[in-house]
Amino acid sequence: MEFRRIPGLPPYVFTIIDSLKLEARREGRDVIDLGFGNPDLPSPQVAVDKLAEAAANTRNHRYSSSRGLPKLRQAVADLYLRRFGVALDPDTEVLSTIGAKEGFSHLMWVLLQPGDAAIVPTPSYPIHIWGPYFAGADARQVPIGDGDDGAGYIDRVMEAWELGWPKPRVVVLSFPHNPTTTTVELADLQRLVDWARERDVVLVHDLAYGDMCFDGWSPPSILQCEGAKEVAVELYSMTKSFSMAGWRVAFLVGRPDVVDALAKLKSYLDYGTFQPIQIAATVTLNEAADYPRELNKVYEARRDALVDGLSRIGWEILKPKGTMFAWAKIPEPYADMGSIEFAQHLVRECDVAVSPGVGFGPGGDGHVRFALIENEQRIAQAVRGLRRGLTRL
Repeated sequence: MEFRRIPGLPPYVFTIIDSLKLEARREGRDVIDLGFGNPDLPSPQVAVDKLAEAAANTRNHRYSSSRGLPKLRQAVADLYLRRFGVALDPDTEVLSTIGAKEGFSHLMWVLLQPGDAAIVPTPSYPIHIWGPYFAGADARQVPIGDGDDGAGYIDRVMEAWELGWPKPRVVVLSFPHNPTTTTVELADLQRLVDWARERDVVLVHDLAYGDMCFDGWSPPSILQCEGAKEVAVELYSMTKSFSMAGWRVAFLVGRPDVVDALAKLKSYLDYGTFQPIQIAATVTLNEAADYPRELNKVYEARRDALVDGLSRIGWEILKPKGTMFAWAKIPEPYADMGSIEFAQHLVRECDVAVSPGVGFGPGGDGHVRFALIENEQRIAQAVRGLRRGLTRL
């Protein structure tokens, strides 16, 4: 049988490093895994307690609603008002999704079809590149710079749209950005919103790391821009902000007709997240609103331990202002390796696992990504391993 979409998928390069890591651990080596961005910090206790309570109530074992419980959607609207000063109608401008990845993938089905095109960043979180492909559309990859060059990405998006044909219907963006940690300021998002309003382009902003920020900086929501609800939707997730990765709770907010279209599609596909999880998420948003700030203190200390430690051994990288990652250009003495070979070298010679940059698209080769998913002591141990194994530095 011919599988229509699967043959076009490239090999999942992260499995190469996972295999090496497992092999090394079988040999008794202590490999420090800074690859997969899987939060190690616990979910809020109030979420766990409410989940147990709600799960014990058999009325919650029935089908739920694919739109999300009304109280949960209201809690999201309240969060946006507190956090961004953005008023949302919970009935028409908020939709619960089974994680941001599910929401994004099915949103591409709603917005795109064969013959259409979307502009996406490269490198990027893989589903941002492959989501349009799964919808049968073309994903036109626009380079995104390292660090805080979000304004440059926006300029390149506008240029790519003007030069391309057929004209892309969708622009995908995500700030703070995974994997590059690139950030953007509200004024530049406003430029993009103004531009999109003149061209009937839908902006899809994945705000997965919207609460993960350091050094007093605060990421903007695209919905803070004037006129944003005419052209933009945003994905907000509890995965990283509240360390609730396995719970699969996220939301699409913004332009009402786009939100409604995804809700209609999802009514054919699912009955929403398990209802006790929705109840626990509601209580968490209402009663643990400061939890992201507590997490940020931990991640900021880990960021400093990693970046400062790398600097001491001669590997200078940008200190990210957001996300739970560090994006590192391969040091010049090893640049000829490429990201897969270099990541393999780090496992074999340093007992450190990272993500090869090419796994985030061709624009990522030449880099590796560190995930801040180990404590400061383990990160210090990783730096010692890197000093031992990177003999050319």
